[in-house]
Amino acid sequence: MTHTIRVLVVDDSAFFRNVLRTEIMKQPGFEIVGIAADGRTAIEKMRELNPDVITLDIEMPVMSGLEALRTITAESTAGVIMVSAQTESGAKATIQALELGATDFIPKTRGPTFIHEKLRTAADARRSRLRSRSIARRAKADDARGPSSSAPTATVMRKDAKLVVIGSSTGGPQALMTLLRALPRNFPLPIVVAQHMPPHFTEALARRLDDNCQIRVVHANDGDKLVPGTTYIAPGGCMIRVKPGELCVTFQEQGHLYKPSVEVLAQSAIAAYGKHVIGVLLTGMGSDGAKALHNLHQLGGYTLAQDQATCVVYGMPKALVDAGGASEVLALDDIGSRLGTLLGGGNSPAASVVNLQSAARDARGP
Repeated sequence: MTHTIRVLVVDDSAFFRNVLRTEIMKQPGFEIVGIAADGRTAIEKMRELNPDVITLDIEMPVMSGLEALRTITAESTAGVIMVSAQTESGAKATIQALELGATDFIPKTRGPTFIHEKLRTAADARRSRLRSRSIARRAKADDARGPSSSAPTATVMRKDAKLVVIGSSTGGPQALMTLLRALPRNFPLPIVVAQHMPPHFTEALARRLDDNCQIRVVHANDGDKLVPGTTYIAPGGCMIRVKPGELCVTFQEQGHLYKPSVEVLAQSAIAAYGKHVIGVLLTGMGSDGAKALHNLHQLGGYTLAQDQATCVVYGMPKALVDAGGASEVLALDDIGSRLGTLLGGGNSPAASVVNLQSAARDARGP
């Protein structure tokens, strides 16, 4: 039997509350369990009703959405979808909300026409969060029982790598912040990121990351030269591709579900640099990028997948793992340090998780 998704709608605009309520109830499988007009009431309703998903306006009287979100994420496993104004200040606040644990967001200017997909994603994120807590509890119990015997491991290095490509979707902004914060200012390779996000919001994401990370982070432009120690965030609504030494950003390109597309980015990186690419798939719904990174793995390139326990939604990394295309599966906190180890930047506890089959293949050479 399909579980009904129980939704709490929070917005100070009576008009938009009614619009959301009408749109949500158009399809079966959704139930509006409560309505609130400010953050303080939202917290009270959350504690009383225990919803699966909360739609949360950012700008509200009494208590803002960001203030309420801090309490909601601390006390509840509900998936939170921020309702954002598509302005510079609205985009900045949305990125902060995603860092604080919001699952996703809806720009008000786009209207609620795709709300059902967002709600289902947020509900999936809630279930993933519950599974992750269960996995963490089991791991803690295993640790308490003492170490288990395991096969010897090997350390893999990829000093011949030319580029890192990263793909992310739901939960990606928070994951990118964690990963990029772990990298030094003098990181030896350029990094290109395809994060599923609408136009304008990727600019705010790039600024936020640049302000909080040692490594330089920029919003990518067509023709940008690839510089070591720089991370390039693909513009929302565009396609980004890698050419030898530079980027190609195209607008109004048809025929792709995601813009930017991790698949398109990774395919172009392989065409430009062959096996000398390190591919990373972070949290996200669906399977974008899994096919291309699987191909990279088969060519002899190196691929990292975020593990289930630390994903907001274990979709994109799972698709890569299930296809047998992940050289390693790592917790989010270990991915940044592992990139350093791969490039000869020192040892990391994450090195003990190396896929031995990949290590043996690397020892054999091409």
